[in-house]
Amino acid sequence: MSRLPHVADGPYAPPVPAHELTVTSADGARLHAEVHGPENAPAVVLSHGWWCSTAFWAAQIRELAADHRVVAYDQRGHGRSPANPAYGTEPLADDLEAVLKATLAPGEQAVIAGHSMGGMTLMAAATRPAVREHAAAVLLCSTGSARLVPSATVVPLREGRVRTWLTRRVLGSRAPLGPVTPAARRILKYGTLGPGSSPDMVEACARIVHACPRRVRYGWSHVLDLLDLDHGVRELRMPVEVVVGAADRLTPPVHARALAAALPDCVGLTELPGLGHMTPVEAPELVTGKIRALAAAHVSGARGERSARSAEPTAAPTGVPTAPAPTAPAQTAPAQTAAVQTAAVQTEESA
Repeated sequence: MSRLPHVADGPYAPPVPAHELTVTSADGARLHAEVHGPENAPAVVLSHGWWCSTAFWAAQIRELAADHRVVAYDQRGHGRSPANPAYGTEPLADDLEAVLKATLAPGEQAVIAGHSMGGMTLMAAATRPAVREHAAAVLLCSTGSARLVPSATVVPLREGRVRTWLTRRVLGSRAPLGPVTPAARRILKYGTLGPGSSPDMVEACARIVHACPRRVRYGWSHVLDLLDLDHGVRELRMPVEVVVGAADRLTPPVHARALAAALPDCVGLTELPGLGHMTPVEAPELVTGKIRALAAAHVSGARGERSARSAEPTAAPTGVPTAPAPTAPAQTAPAQTAAVQTAAVQTEESA
């Protein structure tokens, strides 16, 4: 049994950041943020989901930080960001905007990746000036814009009022999760990961999820239950790529397909057979490759000297990108499979 907030070793152990800072949001909420990688490299910003923390992106940070400047932050009440009484999509948008202003220079472009509630954060902030200024491209992983509870399949019943009622009570439960036990791992795997997920994936996710305070879990469950961000999807006018696990019980592929259809500039939809909701953990190489490819295609050129930051206690690192964005690596076998799957989805939709 363990209450550690993350695993201590292996591919899912969080790397040590080059810099840590505290960002103050519009309502005074304090957000933990960290920066990894070379100061002058192309920028990537990572926004995690409900119940998670920056540790969720450990595999992506470790690989991308070799040649990218990677910014990750804890959503309010998650990880090392203190709880705050304000729950809602506007506070999520405020927080992302504050992080972008604190860590990126004026005019500096970045790839922003959001998983689950992190993707919803991007939709909520789509019209914000900081997102319009800094988002060169976006990756949406395992997320949706509306009707999350009615479409979730964590309760194995036919879609309808009974399943929605039960799902609302499961996801909005006030019950403490307690320590990570074998039973807890089995429940978490059923609800959030694909059936073939490895023990180290399950352990990494369980440690992170069980560290989320139950008051925070409960507060955000109501926001997600009432979520309606369809308007925000249409305002994401930069290139956007969408990834989803075909076995996702929390945000099933129907959401990814709706996003791809509504986005003004969707550059790809990838459905991953057998994978669940935790795609950055379940398919780390593929998700990292998607981010890297988006950066190579859309983040380039000097951005000017970084100005002083409003973050506390220290400012973000200074410097400007001086080298061209790295070339995306050749696709691995899983990536090739995903490409075939994407083509199949697009063919079906155009038929």
